Amino acid sequence: MVGSAILRRLIAEGGHDVITATRAECDLTDQSAVRDFMQANRPEMVIIAAAKVGGIIANDTQPAHFIHDNLMIASNLIHQAHAAGVQQLIQLGSSCIYPGDAAQPIREDALLTGPLEPTNEPYAIAKIAAIKLCESYNRQFGRDYRSLMPTNLYGPGDNFHPQNSHVLPGLMQRFSDAARLDHPSVTLWGTGKPRREFLHVDDLADAVLFVMGLDQKSYANATKPMQSHLNVGTGRDIAISALAQMVSEVTGFRGKTITDPSKPDGTPRKLLDVSVMTSLGWQAKIDLREGIARTFHWYCAQQEAGQRLRAS
Repeated sequence: MVGSAILRRLIAEGGHDVITATRAECDLTDQSAVRDFMQANRPEMVIIAAAKVGGIIANDTQPAHFIHDNLMIASNLIHQAHAAGVQQLIQLGSSCIYPGDAAQPIREDALLTGPLEPTNEPYAIAKIAAIKLCESYNRQFGRDYRSLMPTNLYGPGDNFHPQNSHVLPGLMQRFSDAARLDHPSVTLWGTGKPRREFLHVDDLADAVLFVMGLDQKSYANATKPMQSHLNVGTGRDIAISALAQMVSEVTGFRGKTITDPSKPDGTPRKLLDVSVMTSLGWQAKIDLREGIARTFHWYCAQQEAGQRLRAS
């Protein structure tokens, strides 16, 4: 999802010679494969959008996969970029790097000030390690490796798997199916009270290119030398129950929404402080309801395309 959005934006902007690779062409968890790819292509700049991601269920049931794959991706790409002489790099993390009880909205300097939320701790540790890798290569070798920490993302290309998706695409898939099958109700995990912030992936792509275009002095002035990462979000959050209502309206579901308090809520609130990015001149543009509608339109198109393919 993220890589595709950045690629669309780079192509639309023009003037870039973009180098990409599918998983089959370069397994990012394979050190030798990444080394060979970097040495063969010698990019001028690297944007790391690849990651193993998922929602509460996926994180809770696959902790070894989440910490291993994400550690390997970050370690291989950052080190091999350095070995290939890449001076500029941007790696994307996640708001889950912050303590579960961090003061809201969460500032960048909340990193490593308390325990992580247990359900996604393995993933978060891998993403924190990636930030520290960038900081360390900057400090030791004078590289310009930057880290962006986006809030919860959604948009075209998202994962709509019933068990492994994040909350918004998961809700979209379930409400859409319920509307199509005329189900009387949809059940939400947890109480519906937790609040979350959501950023459309096209806004993140815009933020990546914005930060990529900042000169090194501007970026350094915005971040602390030993904590060089920036939050990327909208600065606004919404209760999961209200989000579910919004998704139900967009998908045309007319039944009841039921909560299941026996299931975990996760962190009560997770809102990023985006004042640093705002001060630099960037802010999100896509309204949440508009973004959900656009994503649902894409989702429906994909479903229809899949049905036509199966029919043929």
